[in-house]
Amino acid sequence: MTANDREQILVADDDPMSRRLLVRTLVSAGFACRESADGVEALEILHKEIPSLLLLDFDMPGLNGAEVLKRLRAETDPAFAQLPAIMLTGHGGEESEVLCLEAGADDFVTKPINPAVLRARIETQLRLRSMRRQLQQQNDELEAWRTNLERDLEAARLTQQSLIPQKTPALEGWNVAAVYRPVIQVGGDIYGWLRMADNRTLFWIADATGHGASAALLTTLTKLLFQHGNAEHKMPATIMRAVNNDFRTIFGARSFMTAMCVALEPSTGRATVVGAGHPPLLVARHGGETEAIPSSAPPLGLVESSNFSETDVHLAPGDAFFLYTDGLYGANEAVEAVRLTPEKLATMLQPAGLDAHALLASVIAQATLGNGDKPLPDDIAAIVVKRSE
Repeated sequence: MTANDREQILVADDDPMSRRLLVRTLVSAGFACRESADGVEALEILHKEIPSLLLLDFDMPGLNGAEVLKRLRAETDPAFAQLPAIMLTGHGGEESEVLCLEAGADDFVTKPINPAVLRARIETQLRLRSMRRQLQQQNDELEAWRTNLERDLEAARLTQQSLIPQKTPALEGWNVAAVYRPVIQVGGDIYGWLRMADNRTLFWIADATGHGASAALLTTLTKLLFQHGNAEHKMPATIMRAVNNDFRTIFGARSFMTAMCVALEPSTGRATVVGAGHPPLLVARHGGETEAIPSSAPPLGLVESSNFSETDVHLAPGDAFFLYTDGLYGANEAVEAVRLTPEKLATMLQPAGLDAHALLASVIAQATLGNGDKPLPDDIAAIVVKRSE
């Protein structure tokens, strides 16, 4: 091992004989040493080249060991402020130990010095220094990873935002409101609307398994599958079946998602509903009643040939339907006594006199009541479609 490979120790002691003995002991133990006769010289040497450890006599003329350490610990550069330092003191007893530690020493050795004790304490401090450096390196790597992750999530957020409609469709005699609140920058919920070949409007919503970037990728695929299914098929059930088949072809039952769609004929108010493992569609009547239309098939991707049956419903003036993901159920889970169910959610769809935007805002406010400023436990997406009175 060369001198450049060895840990370097700066020995600061005003007694030449003690200093020489210390240096000889340390060199024989495999360390490289530099010497300083007082505190001022020690600081000058430190600022030219930082050693691995400082061995510092407590009693020195001019700047004593405590004053040197006080200046050292006040440095803004961590390389100086966190330099391991062992104080040498000829004063025995607890009071001396406290003085050394209060001065900023990492450890102390009392005189006359036992070489074995000194070496053990030096090696302990060097080992701790190495561990601190490793920890700092790991922290730096984690910070770089976090920065890259946040950059990737922001790119994913912008991509997902481009997939989610920013404007509701303009349907004569109807008003539409929608909301999307992911747990983090991106989520596994998505919704949309499409013009069908027979001029009906297909409102659809889906909830992919998981959260974050992986779930967001599934939402990208989901939108493409619904667009493709709508272009190739005329009925909501066959559209849902096509989405299911394509989803299974890609993932082979290794992933799934819940979904529901409503094909609405704006001129008449007639609608056809198809659900796949999704929370029930809620229909709020102008008179104050609420109906629930459950899913008729398991989640998309689980079964190859699901029976996607259609349910017809008619919406009269003042009626509204509510599509949502199950994130609403647990949005206020901090208040267990008011944990939502489809039945409780249905009661929030009144009063019927509100327009779609006010109705949706009211439901979200009630659903998240009690959550406070805490992050939502699950993604939330919802659509309200209401016929004008």
